[in-house]
Amino acid sequence: MNATILAVIGLSMIYIGYRFYSKFIAEKIYQLDPDFETPAHSMRDDIDYLPTNRIVLWGHHFTAVAGAAPIIGPGIAVIWGWLPAFLWVTIGTMFFAGVHDFGAVWASVRNRARSVGSLTGDVVSPRARNLFMVVVFFLLMMVNAVFGVAIADASQETPSSVIPAWTAVVVAIAIGILIYRLRVPILWPTIVGTVILYAVIYLGEALPISLTAGTLGLPVGAQWILVLFIYAGIASLLPVWLLLQPRDYINGIQLFVGLGLLYGAVLIASPSIVAPAINPNVPASAPPIFPLLFVTIACGALSGFHGLVGSGTTSKQLDKETDARFVGYLGSSGEGALALVAIIASTAGFATLGDWEAMYAEFGNGGMTAFVQGGARIVSAGVGISSDFAATLLTVMAVLFAGTTMDAGVRLQRYIVQEWGSIYDIPILQNGYVATGAAVTACLLLAFGAGGPSGEGGMLIWPLFGTTNQLLAGLTLLVISVMLVKLGRPARYTLIPMFFITTMSLFAALAQLFSLYREGGILYPLLWIDVVIVLLAIFTMLESGSAFMREKRAAAAHASA
Repeated sequence: MNATILAVIGLSMIYIGYRFYSKFIAEKIYQLDPDFETPAHSMRDDIDYLPTNRIVLWGHHFTAVAGAAPIIGPGIAVIWGWLPAFLWVTIGTMFFAGVHDFGAVWASVRNRARSVGSLTGDVVSPRARNLFMVVVFFLLMMVNAVFGVAIADASQETPSSVIPAWTAVVVAIAIGILIYRLRVPILWPTIVGTVILYAVIYLGEALPISLTAGTLGLPVGAQWILVLFIYAGIASLLPVWLLLQPRDYINGIQLFVGLGLLYGAVLIASPSIVAPAINPNVPASAPPIFPLLFVTIACGALSGFHGLVGSGTTSKQLDKETDARFVGYLGSSGEGALALVAIIASTAGFATLGDWEAMYAEFGNGGMTAFVQGGARIVSAGVGISSDFAATLLTVMAVLFAGTTMDAGVRLQRYIVQEWGSIYDIPILQNGYVATGAAVTACLLLAFGAGGPSGEGGMLIWPLFGTTNQLLAGLTLLVISVMLVKLGRPARYTLIPMFFITTMSLFAALAQLFSLYREGGILYPLLWIDVVIVLLAIFTMLESGSAFMREKRAAAAHASA
């Protein structure tokens, strides 16, 4: 199979989804109102609530949800063959992810920009809200821990990426000040900032930065994890205009350039996919493709985390309700395009089938490593730059996206703690500094608890993250469905994806329970987290299902009257 053909088919499917299906959902199901006053206007405080140009907001939403997950997940899942991963990414983006992300933004905007967990109290019941928010907190804890470990690993493996990655923070702050305080038109800060970010890649190559083992008595991985969470904690407290928005926007520009470079290289080099469509020689360590495919590839097809971003930060910055289609659905489409090129890089970026099989000798291998190595080979062959420089460029891209996810994730976790403080009238939890400290502490405990003192095993969290992520997506779709029934609108466009992903996720969670129990030892904390999450998800679904049927009966009675 030629990779160019796969890229054209996949991108065409994703475009058709946005052009036609999202338009139908926007007009007939969510029924967007251009005159509706969004919370960004009605609750404006210029810290969290701020009307934002839809292109800039798309950049925030896209890069916040993309992160490294649509690279890591597909890079692992191709162990079963490229065809299942391709079908789930393309079909999932069109009919699952877009509707979910778009719906989460819309539902939140219609409810004073409250998080999907919080608004469950009004839509379903206070008890469902309490259960849902605990699931959300666990997911955010895993998101932040996973990406903290992923960035730490990348910083160790590719020291040349350190300077470019941290320069992005400085550039983002400068852009925020220029645009929002000095009122400079966005064009020139964008151009200059982008040029700087790519120029410092050469500086990173010349001055690689490595931490010294034993500093503060900690291994290198642990040092990086601590540095990253200190940064994320500070970033989560800054006004969105100063760092979050401009960082996500400029990273979005980088992502466009990176995607353009990768897809352009695929078109020029026209590499062949050496991996099988369906792998007949799956390693013994690999779990069954069903249901694990649908939780291994979470971001890139459907992801509950997107609902948290959409209802947590994006909804607070939406200028017009009609922008929700562009920001929400197109944001998920962009992530689908990233997942698609990750599949191509991880299957066509190897010289022979033997080389590919060596990379995928064990389940869990591949991921970002396969993407960087395979993508660098394709870029080098297509564009003519050195493979080392291409590898640094792709690593920087992945690290920047993971960093934006951490920025948003810790901020969202702070929101959850503050909402608990408000719900239960605990003033100390409403304090931003206290809430941030609680969020960061929980993430650090998980990162080191699952991976040991070095944090190097923290990626053991990944399968559990995927399962929790998809359970949350199912819960979010169920809440949106209840809202639609209350409004007298068809709910099948959200219910069908909800039933599918919930079923797959519950089966995957049960399979993981047995696996974690057999492994024992350091994985026991993950075992108990899995048990709690499964029970909470089931009870939340029962509450939501009851509310759904109640509203259906009420609608039927009203129609017959």
